[in-house]
Amino acid sequence: MSDAFKFNRMELAGSLGDLGTLLPLSIGMILINGLNPTGLIMTVGIYYIVSGLYFKVTSPVEPMKVIGAYAVATGITATQIQASCLWVFIFLAIIGGTNLISFVGRYVPKSTVRGVQLSTGIMLASQGLHLMFGSSRFQTFHQAAEPFLRIQNLGWLPIGMIIGIILGFLTLLLLDNKRLPAALVVAGLGILVGLIWGTREGLDAIRFGINLPQWLPFGLPSGADFSFALLVLVLPQIPMTLGNAVIANADLSIQYFPQDGRRVTYRALCISMAWANLLSFFVGGMPMCHGAGGLASRYRFGARTAGSNLIIGSVFFLLALFLGSHALAIIYLLPMAALGVLLIFAGVQLALTILDMRTREELFVPMVMVAITLASNLAAAFITGIGLAYLLKWKRLSV
Repeated sequence: MSDAFKFNRMELAGSLGDLGTLLPLSIGMILINGLNPTGLIMTVGIYYIVSGLYFKVTSPVEPMKVIGAYAVATGITATQIQASCLWVFIFLAIIGGTNLISFVGRYVPKSTVRGVQLSTGIMLASQGLHLMFGSSRFQTFHQAAEPFLRIQNLGWLPIGMIIGIILGFLTLLLLDNKRLPAALVVAGLGILVGLIWGTREGLDAIRFGINLPQWLPFGLPSGADFSFALLVLVLPQIPMTLGNAVIANADLSIQYFPQDGRRVTYRALCISMAWANLLSFFVGGMPMCHGAGGLASRYRFGARTAGSNLIIGSVFFLLALFLGSHALAIIYLLPMAALGVLLIFAGVQLALTILDMRTREELFVPMVMVAITLASNLAAAFITGIGLAYLLKWKRLSV
């Protein structure tokens, strides 16, 4: 067995690390925006597997957060989301195919990269708390903290908060335990809660068979769909994708895997995401990317090789192949609070990359970027951070 592909309990645990980012938005886009469950779940599985086979280190798969969050919050149509997938493919194929991204990446200062990682980490941890408290967009839409549990409160305490506190404590207790990995405990106990107190929505309707995604399930998007997708979804998403999914992700891969992470280049990440989004366009999936937050989480929970990708990718692929849209009934068993715990630890792990910043000037840039992210968005923070980092090289300025 190659060192690039190990299959053990730590790789299994690490493979669950980015589910906290992946599942809430993907379920939201299926239920609220009408994306095709079979196409979405199968493309996620294929993307995990292909990414692992190519990069040969653990590689995250995430929804594009700007597009996904806007879609779930506003209820836009499935064809508008599909149009955004094609736009993302075109943009990433151009900057990756021409290697323009490598030119851009060389001029992004390290302090700006750390600002992206810190800001993303704080956003992930914050979203994890929202999932525990029942205040995420998905939970608000369903008007329930745990939409797939029969119990919403124990006394005056929300059930999600209780689940989150217990699982969070167990995660701290087991975070470095290789015999009983923390992520497996979180997922296992979460599913047990779902089996005991869950609504069991869709479980009685499960039928096994062979299910393949429908080709262009919503038809071709209209010209208006493409115009809307470009202006409202894709243009705000691109700076965040370049900052987080390409530059920050490649930087983190080299930190974690100095020897084995050399295939995780700016160009390779762009081309990988381009092909994934083209597949999503054709089978009704969602816009997908590689995110630094997902990588930090997978690594923290034990993933060290591409074996973790093949494990979780096979799970998604087989669920879609044999259960089709009924695969959602299995996914519903995992409480939102359990996903929130995974997100919190993913966010904190990513935010801690800032520890190698030594000077006031280096620290100033990430702090300002966090403030801009919280006040506006990560795309604006990324652009501002580049300019601010170069401005601080002018010796007449001090902080």
